[in-house]
Amino acid sequence: MAWVVLVVSGMLETVWAVALGRSAGFSRPVPSIIFAAGLLASMAGLAWALRSIPVGTGYVVWVGIGAVGTALVGMLALGESTSWPRILCLLLVVAGVVGLKLFA
Repeated sequence: MAWVVLVVSGMLETVWAVALGRSAGFSRPVPSIIFAAGLLASMAGLAWALRSIPVGTGYVVWVGIGAVGTALVGMLALGESTSWPRILCLLLVVAGVVGLKLFA
């Protein structure tokens, strides 16, 4: 169950990161509220998951999911570059996260 919570928390990291970018320095209320709620839920889930998952592995998985998810949202929905080097780098991040999980 801790792994499910960790994955969902990583996805919520993507939510709050995108909302932070859309908040325009907290001048837009709706994205600012989504940011705050997403951040709180993401951190709470991470904290709960780390009760039974080693902190190094759990944190890297959480950050990896959030970073890759945020980059994918940027590429697919926000018009950011989708060049092959960027995609390759995202695949390397995923490979690193999987490797840390496998060899934990």
